[in-house]
Amino acid sequence: MSQNQILIQVRDLTKYFYRQRFFSSDREPIRAVDGITFSIRKGETLGLVGESGCGKTTAGKAILRLIEPTSGQVLFKEGNILDLNREDLRRLRPHMQFIFQDPYESLNPRMRVGEIVGEGLEVHRIAQGKEKAERVSEILEKVGLHPGDAIRYPHEFSGGQRQRIGIARAISLHPQLIVADEPVSALDVSIQAQILNLLMDLRDQLGLTYLFISHDLRIVKHISDRIAVMYLGKMVEMANGEDLFRRPLHPYTQILLQAIPKLDPLKRSQGAPLREEFRPHDLKKGCLFQPRCPHSKEKCQMEEPLLLDHGEGHLVACHFVS
Repeated sequence: MSQNQILIQVRDLTKYFYRQRFFSSDREPIRAVDGITFSIRKGETLGLVGESGCGKTTAGKAILRLIEPTSGQVLFKEGNILDLNREDLRRLRPHMQFIFQDPYESLNPRMRVGEIVGEGLEVHRIAQGKEKAERVSEILEKVGLHPGDAIRYPHEFSGGQRQRIGIARAISLHPQLIVADEPVSALDVSIQAQILNLLMDLRDQLGLTYLFISHDLRIVKHISDRIAVMYLGKMVEMANGEDLFRRPLHPYTQILLQAIPKLDPLKRSQGAPLREEFRPHDLKKGCLFQPRCPHSKEKCQMEEPLLLDHGEGHLVACHFVS
C-alpha cells in the first residue's frame, strides 16, 4: 500500500477538562490536548511519545471520538469525524479501532473469547452464525492463538495472550486505522517484542495504519516510521524516527533520549539536568517547557514558539534550535 496518500489529518485538535475552584464560580481549564496538528499516511506508523500526563492517550481517544474533543478537525475518508452524527459515526467505526493499554480490564470477563472477537462482526452485520465462527477462528490464528481458544474466558490466558485477544478484536472489522495506546507497557519485557513483531506483521499483511502511543522511546523507535513528541498537551517535535534519534532538536526530546538506560557506562551521556516540576496552570505565557528547560532565555518566557520545519520534515517548537 502506498505511503504517499494521507489517511488521516488532525488539525488544531483540543480537549479541555474543567475543574471548579474553591470558593469561586469560575471553572479552570485543564488543557489536556492543546491545538495539535499532524497527519498520518496510509500504511505508516506514527509514534506519539511523552511523559505520563502529557495528553497523548487523551489525544488518541479524542481522534476516534471515544471522548468528545473540545474543538478542531479530524479529517478521515474525506470528512470531518467531529461533524458526524451518531449514526454516521457508527458506520465509520469499523474503519477505526482502538487497542487498549490494559489487556485484562479492556476485555469483558463474562464473555468468551469468540464472543469478544466476534461481537463487532455481529453488531455491524458483517457475519453471523457459522460464518462468524469461521471468521473468528481465522482471526485468532492470525494473532497467534488457537481456534479452540474461542470457547475460553479472558482470565484463562496470560497477559500477552490477552493482548493478542485485544488485537484480534481490533482487526476483526478490517480497519484502516488503529490507535494503539501503550499496548505493551503492561507486559513483561520478554513478551513485548513478540507483540510488537505481531503488530508489524499485521501492518504489512493487512495494510494497517497505526497511531502508536507510548512513553518508551526505545519501543517507539522499533515500530514507528515517524515520531511525534508531546509535552503538556502540545507537539514539541516531530521527525523521521532515525532522524529524531540522530539529531534531537528540542531540549525536552534531548532529555528524554538521555534518560534511556544504557548498559555501557562509557555511553551514558551527562546532559543538562531537567529542572524541577511545576504547576502548568501557573504559566500564563511563553513556552510551556521553559520553567523546566536548562537553556531557557527571556524570549522563552514571553513568546510561545511555533512548530516549524527545520529541514527534511523535522518539525520543532523551540526559539533556539541548536
